[in-house]
Amino acid sequence: MTIAHNFCAFLLRIFALTTLLIGLLSVPVHAQDSNGALASELEDIKSQVLKLNRDLFILEEDLLFPASTQIAVFVSVDVGRFLKLDSVELKIDDNNVSGFLYTERQRKALEQGGIQRIYLGNIKTGPHLLTAIFTGKDPEGRTVQRAITHNFDKDDETVMIELKVEDSESSYRADIKVEQWVL
Repeated sequence: MTIAHNFCAFLLRIFALTTLLIGLLSVPVHAQDSNGALASELEDIKSQVLKLNRDLFILEEDLLFPASTQIAVFVSVDVGRFLKLDSVELKIDDNNVSGFLYTERQRKALEQGGIQRIYLGNIKTGPHLLTAIFTGKDPEGRTVQRAITHNFDKDDETVMIELKVEDSESSYRADIKVEQWVL
């Protein structure tokens, strides 16, 4: 096992312990103490455990997805008149990393301006190739596919890429645009 894996397992054990402590401390206390010192002390411990739990969660996220290796890919839809999105398949360097099948409700949310994080993962620094395949229906109900590839370089910063399905009025079809976010 790697050091990172052992540390992650340690964090998960601490997370489980803090969750157990929160559960135990959430039981109502009927202290006989007239001034409520015991109840006050238990509330202080409970708030400290909650703060520790939040800090451990943040540490775990930083360990699992450090900025130096992190990539996030998002999907958005402009209007959706020329492509009713059914699914997206995402590859990085010819490895399948994510896929998603859309329900009618999810598709409408995207068409109304929503944005979906379809992938969050880690990659090595250096050049990479992102390939996305969008499948959907055209206005006549025929199944169509649109694919796009995007070359990018991963450095020490988080890479955030948005894949936009945009309607093209001139060609009466949907085009896929890639936008790399800069933070």
